[in-house]
Parts: sequence; C-alpha cells; structure tokens
Amino acid sequence: MASHRKPRTSVLASPGGRRTAAGLTTAALASVTLLSQSAEAAPRAPKPTVEEVQKKVDDLYHQAETATQKYNAAKERSEAQRATVDGLLDAAAKRAEKMNESRRKLGSFASAQYRTGGMNPTAQLMLAKDPQQFVDRNHLMERLTDRQKQTVSDYQEQQAAAAKQRAEATRNLEQLQTSQSSLKESKRSVQGKLAEARQLLSRLTAQEKARLAELERQKEAAAKRRAAEEARKQQERERQRQHDGDGSTGGGSTGGSTGDSASTKGAKALAFARAQIGKPYVWGATGPTSYDCSGLTQAAWKAAGVDLPRTTWDQVKEGQRVATKDLQPGDLVFFYDDISHVGMYIGNGKMVHAPKPGANVREESIYYMPIYGSVRPG
Repeated sequence: MASHRKPRTSVLASPGGRRTAAGLTTAALASVTLLSQSAEAAPRAPKPTVEEVQKKVDDLYHQAETATQKYNAAKERSEAQRATVDGLLDAAAKRAEKMNESRRKLGSFASAQYRTGGMNPTAQLMLAKDPQQFVDRNHLMERLTDRQKQTVSDYQEQQAAAAKQRAEATRNLEQLQTSQSSLKESKRSVQGKLAEARQLLSRLTAQEKARLAELERQKEAAAKRRAAEEARKQQERERQRQHDGDGSTGGGSTGGSTGDSASTKGAKALAFARAQIGKPYVWGATGPTSYDCSGLTQAAWKAAGVDLPRTTWDQVKEGQRVATKDLQPGDLVFFYDDISHVGMYIGNGKMVHAPKPGANVREESIYYMPIYGSVRPG
C-alpha cells in the first residue's frame, strides 16, 4: 500500500538548506576567527628588564652557592662515614679470624676427647651449634679444664664483639646512604640553579648583555668607593690613636707573641690565596687548579698550618670574631644572612675570593656583597 507521506527533503538538498549550511559554515569560520583573534589578543608576560635579569641571576648564583655549601657538608659527612665503615669492616674481618681460631681450638678439644673415649658430654658441649649452651649447661662446664674454659670464654667474647661490630657497621652504612642521598640532592640543586641562570643570560640580546655588563661595572665601582671611604676612615682612626699617644695598631691584635703569630699565619694564608688569582671558580672544588669560596680559604689557611672545616657554616665558628673596622690581612669575611660566601681580607676594604661560576679567583671590595661577620683563624 503506497504511503501518502511526502518524502523528507534533505535540508542540504534544498536551496534554503544550502543557505542554511552556508550560514552554519560562515558562523563556524567566524567563531574560529574570533577565537584566533582572542588568543592573539591575550596579554603576554612582559619581557623582564635587564635590571630584573641581573637581580634574578644574582639570586640564582646565591642559591647555588648555598646549595654548594650543603653539597660540601654532605660530601664531608659521606667521606668521614665511608672511612668509619671501612674501618669497621676491617675490624670485623680481623674479629672473624679470631672467632675462627677460637672455634678451631674448641674443635681440637672435642676431637681429642672423641679419640680417647667417645662423645662424652664435654665433647658434645664443645660441638654444640649454639655457643650459648656453654653458659646454660653449668654442670658440663664444670668438667672442662681451665684451659678449655678459657677457650670457651674467648670464643664467647669474640662472638659478642663481632655482633656489636656488625650492628655498628649496619648503623654507619645507613648513615652513609643518607649522606649520599643528600649529596645527590644538593648536586642536582646546584646544577639546576646554574642551568636556570645560564638560560636567562642566553636570552639576552647583544645590547642587553652590554647593558648588564655596565650594571656590573657600576656595582663594582660603588663597592670600590665604599672600600676606599672605609679605608680613609681607618687611616683617620690610626692617626687619632697615634695623636692620643696610643701606640697600638687597633687591628684587633691581642698583642705580644700571640698577635705576632696570628699576623704571620694570616700573611702566609693570604700569600697562598693571592697566588691562586686567575684560577676558575668550580663549585665543590678545593684546588689546586680550581676552587669554590670555602675551598680557597680552607686551602689557604692549611698552607699556613691551620686546619679549617670545609664549609662556610663551620669556618665562621673558628677563631676570634673580628669587627669589620678591625680587620687584618688573612681574616675571613663572611657574607649574606645564610653565611653562604667567604673571602679573605687583604686590606683597604678589599679581599681575595672565588666569586661565582664563570668567574676566576680575584680581588674585590668586601662591600660588593652584604657582610655577615668576620673571624680571625689560628
């Protein structure tokens, strides 16, 4: 039976449908265009100024130096714990040999008893797997000779000492693993900060790099002017003391042979440090071809016969605290609130130090960075 319904006409097939399709297409294209324009019109983050880049890079270098000190501390702990573990392992090996010797003696006694009369209770006691049985079976211990009793006692002492050493070695191995993990984390942190700083600098144009260099020169010039002004004030204080009849130098010296000794050592340390001028800064380095800041001061004072700790955080605790106005050649000057940098005082407001990655050991004003405090080692 034929249907009386008219066939449904496709919207796209009719003229009106074509207009509708065209309208949809046009609307879609308009939407895409508007979205594209909106995306283009979205505000972009402004490019940082050269001054902002300089501050950010300086902050990153400061953070990297802090991480370097953490690396140095972790490395020092790791090396000390490694030496301890090696010593414990050597001691454990020697202890094991002593235990084996005691065991051989026990076996000899047991074998002799077996050959002469079979496995009597004494022999059974000596061949027992658990040495604690020697203590538990007092009635059997009474049958042993004095020599055998001493052998049993020696074995028990060796076994107890070996167990104690194993426990100590285990604890130190765990501490070593913790230090090594800290060492790896500090290394990653240093490398990450330095990579970020390099990336920021690489984005600068030639003109911006020239501007950055000019800003650095201005910063250095301001630090030099400050050093010269402080040196002038120091000279005035010296002249005033001499005018008042005070023959002391006012340099923080304790006077007598102690002061002379400190001054001599400071001069030796300074001579070593200045001899390293031109060698590159490398984080974690202690010489002889490269240094980080605390690696340089540690090596310099070692040349003067004074052993300093590895990190700035520990070096600041060594020796006599000194006011900035009383600094003498060889004194250590520390910087920033976190004590992450150190230099060696030369005189007239200047120091020699290993500054930062990409720079060499050089002389610079102590006022280039915020001063935390100073000490006189020795």
